[in-house]
Amino acid sequence: MAETVTTCAVGLQHYLALGSILFAIGIFGVLTRRNIIGILMSVELMFNAANINLVAFNRFVHGGDLWGQGFAIFVITLAAAEAVVGLALVLAIYRTMKTTYVEKMNLLKG
Repeated sequence: MAETVTTCAVGLQHYLALGSILFAIGIFGVLTRRNIIGILMSVELMFNAANINLVAFNRFVHGGDLWGQGFAIFVITLAAAEAVVGLALVLAIYRTMKTTYVEKMNLLKG
């Protein structure tokens, strides 16, 4: 008996759907997390969703160019710098307030 083999071509819409789902999960994490480290991780997830979209658009719109990968590397560099600065701020806040929960941080009060 002959079996039929089905192939599934992954197109631009699949990558965009994946990117939008990851971005939505990141937004959900930013809005619902109480711990500042969880919020930073959700922001990183949003950056990665944007990278998927950049690379996918580059692949399907301008196949031979490397602009999408270049922008993705730039975004990864910015995300690394954001993570370093964010974690330094978290350490400074933790040393003074002894907590990483956002609702317990009221820095503007004197």
